Amino acid sequence: MTNRNVVSFENIKVACKNCGLATLCLPMGLSPEDMERLDSIVKRGRPFHRGDHLFREGDNLHSLRVITSGSVKTFTPSEDGGEQVLSFHLPGELIGLDAIQNECHTCSAKALETTAVCEIPFHNLEELSSSMPSLQHQMYRLLSREIGQDSEMLTLLGKKSAEERLATFLLSFSERFKKRGFSATDFFLSMSRHEIGNYLGLAVETVSRLFTRFQDEGLLHVERKHVQLLDLPRLATIVHGNENGRPHQRHV
Repeated sequence: MTNRNVVSFENIKVACKNCGLATLCLPMGLSPEDMERLDSIVKRGRPFHRGDHLFREGDNLHSLRVITSGSVKTFTPSEDGGEQVLSFHLPGELIGLDAIQNECHTCSAKALETTAVCEIPFHNLEELSSSMPSLQHQMYRLLSREIGQDSEMLTLLGKKSAEERLATFLLSFSERFKKRGFSATDFFLSMSRHEIGNYLGLAVETVSRLFTRFQDEGLLHVERKHVQLLDLPRLATIVHGNENGRPHQRHV
């Protein structure tokens, strides 16, 4: 399998037009002066290495963070003392919105690989929003999107089969890469099979078995964390649970 044009999270340097900050400013037609004011409050610190926490559950809200390279998982403690993965975040995405309501983080965030972020001090952002209504409106949109993603995840776990969950997961990453101008069919997954299973509510053995089965059926080629999607239409059919005119069996 060729490595040409393969997307690795760690190597992505998000352009301004694809950055999470762009969702706060560029689409809203802000003046150059207002965009400069927004940029002036952004802080760029040291990179985080794999396993480093960006914040922990219970930490006070200080900043929202935009991932500029690398990838991050958010999670909460599970009943067995482990982790319950809530989401995986890619370059250009904003994290920390969970803490806005009570000014306290309700989950933890950990780097899956070497990761760089831009930090936006929340009190500065609030002050700026008060004089820039369009910026405040965009924050509402981001919060609404977060709620929508939570709802989609509940549907994924509650109604879809194991095959549908994994196909949905892969197509989600495909679409997110495509929106950033990268390959929609050839990329690396920085998370482990265990983390994927945790997120999808599947046993790690089920995840591994499904990857093998999808590969045997010509849907994809996988080599460790390198994934090449070979048949997007068939994966999309699986997502809707009607390949060959019948629903897939559940294997959790």
